[in-house]
Amino acid sequence: MKKYFNYLLLIGMIITASASAQNTTPIVGKVWSLEKANAWYKQYKWINGADFLPSTAINQLEMWQADSFDPETIDKELGWAESIGFNTMRVYLHSLAWEQDKEGFKKRVDQYLAIADKHKIKTIFVFFDDCWNKQAKIGKQPEPKPGIHNSGWVQDPGDPNSKEEANFPALKKYVKDVMSRFKTDKRILLWDLYNEPGNSGKLTSSLPLLKSVFTWARSVNPEQPISAGLWAWDYKELNAFQALNSDVITYHDYEEPQWHQRVIEMLRSHGRPMICTEYMARTRGSRFENVMPLLKKENVGAINWGLVDGKSNTKYAWDTPLKNGEEPKEWFHDVFRKDGTPYKKDEVDLIKKLNDIK
Repeated sequence: MKKYFNYLLLIGMIITASASAQNTTPIVGKVWSLEKANAWYKQYKWINGADFLPSTAINQLEMWQADSFDPETIDKELGWAESIGFNTMRVYLHSLAWEQDKEGFKKRVDQYLAIADKHKIKTIFVFFDDCWNKQAKIGKQPEPKPGIHNSGWVQDPGDPNSKEEANFPALKKYVKDVMSRFKTDKRILLWDLYNEPGNSGKLTSSLPLLKSVFTWARSVNPEQPISAGLWAWDYKELNAFQALNSDVITYHDYEEPQWHQRVIEMLRSHGRPMICTEYMARTRGSRFENVMPLLKKENVGAINWGLVDGKSNTKYAWDTPLKNGEEPKEWFHDVFRKDGTPYKKDEVDLIKKLNDIK
């Protein structure tokens, strides 16, 4: 019954977007034409890969701060990604890391891109995020809480920071500085402006920042497309704005393939290329073996959550903590163990087959 209800909500969202939202939803700047968006997508082989955080980082700050930036681990783990044919990583930035050390931050971004490019991997960068811990602090990050999914992940710019427009001028400088530095960089596939706006109970209080970040991005006019992924089908106002202002449709889906197929069919009505920027939660029925072949068949980009088991603890499910830190009966996310061996050999064999890797 819940899935049927969700399906009706999804249909309602699409009908709203196609029939009336054009008249009520502000269009920020010049969205790419359908022809330009589809021509861009045709340049690339099938886009597939993972949301990437090195195993030695608990969150975005530990990844990007100078004291904990870990190019050796990044190089090693992206090598494992390359070995199975992954060609794209989705990577979160953080405004506090930029604020602390603007030039150093951009140099580390460039260093990351050089490593990824060596492994023939494009990057999707994410700016803002409404998920998990409300406040972030510069400096040494906390140790993982045993058995708890993403115990140290932090929102950006945080709560209530994201709701307070007094913060927007500084955030505008951050977005425009980073995008201007890399606006023509061929190593960047796409800019993902805001991850899951409205999550953590924020709902439409995130809409002003969402609208603003699209305005700032359009003013930079990058060569790469911009997007913000749809993720909650009952957030109609947010969904309409995201869908109608994105050059490429990105979305999240952690459900089994029957539901995922319906999502693809509905979003296809926009006529734009599609990339699923989060999927694969084994205990929810979203697996490599049943969803990844579907995405390839439908020519939808496939970015699963998690590459290597690490400090983020995303092998544990969102809602099933194991506080003693024992191995879960089945991993929720992630592909590789810390030593580079696959969690499931049959999964990486399938990924390699789908990517024509012998």
